Amino acid sequence: MKEQKIKDLTARSTIGSLYKTPVGHDILEKLLLQTGISRSVVTNPVVANLPLSIIPKLMGGKLSKDFLPTFLHLVNSEKEVPGKGSGTYQPAWWKEAVFYQIYPRSFCDGNGDGIGDLQGIISRLDYLKDLGVDALWLSPIYDSPMDDNGYDIRDYHAINPDFGTMEEFDELLAGVHARGMRLIMDLVVNHTSDEHEWFRKALADPGSKYRDYYFFRPGNGGKTPPNNWNSFFAGSAWNYYPEQDVYALHLFSKKQMDLNWDNPDVRADVADMVNWWFEKGVDGFRMDVINYISKEEGLPDGDPAIGALMNFNGVEHYFYGPHLNEYLHELHERSFAKHGAFSVGETPGVGMELAKLLTGEERGELDMIFSFDQLETPGHVRYDDYRYDLNYYREYITDWMENYGSNCWMSLFYNNHDNPRMVSKVDRDPAYRPAVESLLAVMQMTLRGTPFVFQGDEMGLVNYDFRSMDEITDVEAKGFYRELTEERGKTPDEAMAMIRTGTREHARILLPWHDFPEETPPHLVQSADGRITEMYRQLIALRRAHKALIYGDFKVMDRRKGRFVYCRKNAAEEFVIECSLDRKPKRAAFAGKGYELVFANGRRIAEEEAGKLDLAALCPYEARIWKKL
Repeated sequence: MKEQKIKDLTARSTIGSLYKTPVGHDILEKLLLQTGISRSVVTNPVVANLPLSIIPKLMGGKLSKDFLPTFLHLVNSEKEVPGKGSGTYQPAWWKEAVFYQIYPRSFCDGNGDGIGDLQGIISRLDYLKDLGVDALWLSPIYDSPMDDNGYDIRDYHAINPDFGTMEEFDELLAGVHARGMRLIMDLVVNHTSDEHEWFRKALADPGSKYRDYYFFRPGNGGKTPPNNWNSFFAGSAWNYYPEQDVYALHLFSKKQMDLNWDNPDVRADVADMVNWWFEKGVDGFRMDVINYISKEEGLPDGDPAIGALMNFNGVEHYFYGPHLNEYLHELHERSFAKHGAFSVGETPGVGMELAKLLTGEERGELDMIFSFDQLETPGHVRYDDYRYDLNYYREYITDWMENYGSNCWMSLFYNNHDNPRMVSKVDRDPAYRPAVESLLAVMQMTLRGTPFVFQGDEMGLVNYDFRSMDEITDVEAKGFYRELTEERGKTPDEAMAMIRTGTREHARILLPWHDFPEETPPHLVQSADGRITEMYRQLIALRRAHKALIYGDFKVMDRRKGRFVYCRKNAAEEFVIECSLDRKPKRAAFAGKGYELVFANGRRIAEEEAGKLDLAALCPYEARIWKKL
């Protein structure tokens, strides 16, 4: 750990000094993103020199009198200064790998029951190897009541019968390793199912040691929850159990009960479970909402103004809790370090400066994180109906490329099981779809970081045209629909329009390996685009063959509106990647003299084959990769 410490801020401290702290920087960045306000508002000298005490006034009375003390307590809770690295990137297999996320329930059905399973995955291992994939990430396959599609785990040491058996998992793991690939699993330990043995014992016996494995609080006759925290799946974050007059905390569904990581027995049991999987041969874990594991002591009420801005009360008390770094380091030492295993944490709300504290190689916590600020443009959330502006992605990714530090490593992704597909946000016109898909893939495979391809990206899949809630199975979408119609005054059609825009269900439909069941509505049927698959194969092979595209220097050459031109190079080779970020035809910014064109996306390739290639012009969403001769 660094010896340099950050001094406590007070109400007299300036906004500029706040922006220089890890927590203050990331919170201000998040507020700017949510409100669509430019960063220059905070960094200009006039605002930067204002005292923090003026913030409530600037917000026009929207903040309570408790806001500033709460805010300062959170900012001052982190004393560490992020490291900067030596300037040299240390090689690691997971930095050079291309990961492929499998959502088992919808990847491939191996037994014809309409549900994806382990045998289905096994049957496609050769396809994944041929695609160029180095590592698979499996979303949860553990025994579960499936209230949240497996993210509510009943038994960490058993396989859900819907997916198969432990013997089939062992077969899958052996098949992955035999092909020179690796396998990581999903680690869901912020919470368990309420059907987990620990919670059942905790609820059955108030004197059990397991009572302190969770957050139980007095019930007050069920009149008032212990605090005002919201569940991410709508409603209060507390379940009331009238037979004992107690509440228990759940940040997600009512069947996903939060674990109390302040209890050392919880941390020890989690480490033992993780080691059990490592001893079976698993190569690492993706760690679900792992930054939520440390809650503020006393579980205080969330500030109403912050809750209104973030749509969830209380999030400031657990998105970066007081013992987060300590608990992650402890788990790393007890489990991951012993087995040389890989870790990537899902960390909603965490920005670049806090990410440095979580992933700095000298700290021994996480190898990488998933930050989500690139998934929506400023002022938008997932359920908003709008067109994504790739100019924002250029600015976001350039900031991380230039400022994350050589002791940290970035994850590169657009899609996962919790989000609609990015291609449908960028441009819904089918005429531009292949170009957008290839453009996104080019950037993902040529920027510095580890690509995570979500199943179906390489098939050219887009969002589905859901028509009614009867086609939706996701617990989050169902809860949000009820909230929209019962509490926010939306009509069923208005609510359905929002669900159709942002539901996680878009990413959870069975892949088109084979014919869909006859009862599948026609508007939910898609087919794979082999041209996109071949393009992914080419790009992954290109990345693997050239270390400059992995560890090489990054420099932006052109960032005018609608353009993104950047260079990747090391001592041995140099590449220039030119991207058009919108529909507008434009003149090429890079002439290509002294370079060889090694990749161009679909329309450009078709023109070249027809003998009418015009290198002076860029087509809509065109992407080119040039290699210096």
